[in-house]
Parts: sequence; C-alpha cells; structure tokens
Amino acid sequence: MADTSYDCVVIGSGPGGYVAAIRSAQLGMRTAIAEKDRIGGRCLNVACIPAKAVLRAADVMTEVQHGGDFGIQVDGVSVDFAGVAAHRDNVIKTLTGGVGGLMKKNKVDVIEGHAALTEDANVRIGAAKDGTEIEARNVVLATGSVPKPILGLTFGGRVLGTETAWALQELPGSLAVIGAGASGTEVASAFGRLGTEVVLLEALDRILPLEDEEIAKACAREIRKQNVEIVTGANIEAAEAGDDGVTLRYGGDERKFDYVCLAAGRGPDFEGLGLEEAGIKTDEQGLVQVDGAMRTSREGVFAIGDIVPGPALAHKASDEGVIAVEAAAGQETHPIDYRFVPAATFCHPQVASFGLTEKAARDEGRDVVVGKIPVGAVGAPLVYGDRVGMIKLIGDREYGELIGGHIVCAKAADLIQELVNSQALEGGYGEVARTIHPHPTFAEAVMEAARAADGWLIHG
Repeated sequence: MADTSYDCVVIGSGPGGYVAAIRSAQLGMRTAIAEKDRIGGRCLNVACIPAKAVLRAADVMTEVQHGGDFGIQVDGVSVDFAGVAAHRDNVIKTLTGGVGGLMKKNKVDVIEGHAALTEDANVRIGAAKDGTEIEARNVVLATGSVPKPILGLTFGGRVLGTETAWALQELPGSLAVIGAGASGTEVASAFGRLGTEVVLLEALDRILPLEDEEIAKACAREIRKQNVEIVTGANIEAAEAGDDGVTLRYGGDERKFDYVCLAAGRGPDFEGLGLEEAGIKTDEQGLVQVDGAMRTSREGVFAIGDIVPGPALAHKASDEGVIAVEAAAGQETHPIDYRFVPAATFCHPQVASFGLTEKAARDEGRDVVVGKIPVGAVGAPLVYGDRVGMIKLIGDREYGELIGGHIVCAKAADLIQELVNSQALEGGYGEVARTIHPHPTFAEAVMEAARAADGWLIHG
C-alpha cells in the first residue's frame, strides 16, 4: 500500500522514469513510481528491447546463411517465428523483472494506476473524482511518447505502429513500412532478413535523414540487399485498410500488403496528465518547457524524456532523470549538450553517430577536417566476415577538436562510445589517433579514421 506523502513521485517507469526513481532513493528521498501499464514502460515492454531481440534473431539468421564462408555448412535453414517470439518475450520478461527487483532493492514504492498532476502539483492516482491523492514534494514526469497515425489510418488490425510490429506473432509475407528514420529502418532490416518482402517508404530523398549523408547512403546500399525495396521521395496518395491487408497507392501504382507499419512520427503522451491544471507550460512543438536542470514552469515539477525537447532516445531520458532528481535534492547539475548525445540504429549494418555532420559543421562556418576510411581497412572485419561500412570523423582544424563521429558497420553502436568519451573529456582527433588500440579489433578503424583526420593515415 502506497504512503500518502513522498519526497519524490515519478510518473512513468520507462528508462527515464525508473532510473530517476532509483537515483532519487539513493539520494535519501522517500520515492514512489507510478505506472499505468507495465513496469519498464514502453521501451522494455514494446519498443526498444523487443525490437533489439527480433533484430538479433535476424542477425543470427544472416550469420547462419553465410556460415559457408567460414567452412561451416548448415542445410535447411528456416525461420521459426514462434521461436523468435519466444526469445523476444523471454528477454522482455527477464529485463522487466529485473527492473521490478531494482525497485524493491532501492525501496521504491511501485504504484499501479494512471497518475496525473493536481492543481497543487501533487499526484492523483485513478479517476479525477474518486482517485487517491498523494502529496509529493517533487514530481518527475516521464510518460514517454505514443505513435501518430497518418493517411487517415487507425492503429489496429493490419495497421501497425512500431511497437505492434515488434509484437507480431506471425511473420508477414509482405510489409510496407512508412517512414525511414531509425525505427522504420530497423523494422525493415529485421523483417526483410527474416524473409518478409518489405517496401520501405520515405518522403524525403534518403533513408535515415538525420544521419550524415554518406553514412545514410552506405547503409541504404546494404538494406536493399535484405529483401527490402527502398522508395524515397515517396508520395503516398491513398491508403485503405481491410481485414486481410492494406492497400497503398503511390507513384501511380497500387499495391497490397499483409501489414503496414507507420513509423513516421511520435508525439508526447500527455493523456490525462493534468498539465494545464498544474500550470505546466509547453513550447511551440507541444513539448514541456524545461531548463537545464529539467525544471518545468511549476516549482517542484520536473519533466524528462520524449515529452521534452531533444532527441527521443532512451539513454537521453535516463540521464535527464538523474539530472532532475539530483536538482530536486539540491545538488549542482549541468545541462546536457544535446548535440553530443550518441544515437544508434540497430539495422544491419548498424549506424551510430554523435555531434555535427560534415554539412552541419560547414554550415556553421567551421574550418572542417574530415577523417574517413572503410572499416575493411583494418584486419578484424575481414576476420569476422563483415567488411561493410565506414568510419567518418568531423574535426575543427583550429584546435584539433572532435565535433562529430559517424559510423556504419556491424559494431557501430559499440564503437561510437570511444568518440563520445573522447569529446566529453576534451580529447580531439589527434588524441584518438595516438591512443593505442588492441589488435585485431574493429576499434582500430576508429583510430585510423582519427589518423586520417590528423593527416597521417597508416592503413589506407
């Protein structure tokens, strides 16, 4: 049974909310976390984690199919999608159970039910008239985001959001994915490799439009080899959903798919949150206004994650959660420089980046230096049978500053961290170039790209 008074109440238990709750408890605050659905929020239950579980199954399928390159003969390879779903569900159960265990370990009370702010900036659990009000000295809003329907379609049945795409119990014969940002590209890469005929539709002129142009083009070349047709500059003229599929009209043609996945945008989940009643201000984009310590316009109320400005990334939300509760506890905090938050897309090959693209750096008038090599310039990718991809570093020549890193390769999501750390510790591309890297590893390609930026590339 929840108490009636807390030092901190977190609304939402995703990667921003549960991290905030744990850190709050560590700082000695009596803490509760309210969740209207399942502990772990959308990320662990229906988004990030199930996505990566299915993507990993696609990776294994790819590796098995190319086993012959290593002298390993495997006959009769096929996809048992029920097994893929079982792996996905086991991962979800294990990780959400782990979060529940962390709540108990840190003595965070878990309150089940819909939570909202009151006029007094306390928290009400349940209906407006007969809900239970909890006094909260501080509140952290961490409610995340929800998919936006487009083209007059309604989610359900044959019309999927990315969450319901990852939750499918059957492998579609055909799938249209609308929106080729990170989420849509992941869906296309996973299901295409598992055997679905996929069409990836993007209104702009390339997939992954937020990434460096060269990196995005290199990724697209590989995605096209994965049973995926990429259509850029796509103008979808009409969409009609039926009981047995979805028909789309674009480019003068009409095609029917078993399913359509809408991955063209998300919006903050403010449903019944009570922002207006509590006097919480939002900006022109409809996001909650916050300062560098994640404080809202209402004293004692903080907001983090997808409902505030900045990239909609789980790890960004987690860090904001730490900042918010440390500020609530009276500790000194520092604002996040959102330009340098790393992003990762777990298609194959992976794409990861931070900082400025080459175009953005030049548009700022920087004296730009670029270090660029194919990952196959070093030995490890050949050893592991995956030489596809490139490393691209963006530097400022005047001070040798590292201002951007962009990677497309099998291990991009892990490799980007070295560059993030170097930038955060005020190391430039010259320091990365002269740091000893173990051999043979993919990380040596990062070192060589830094050497290229510094003017003395060895392997290339």
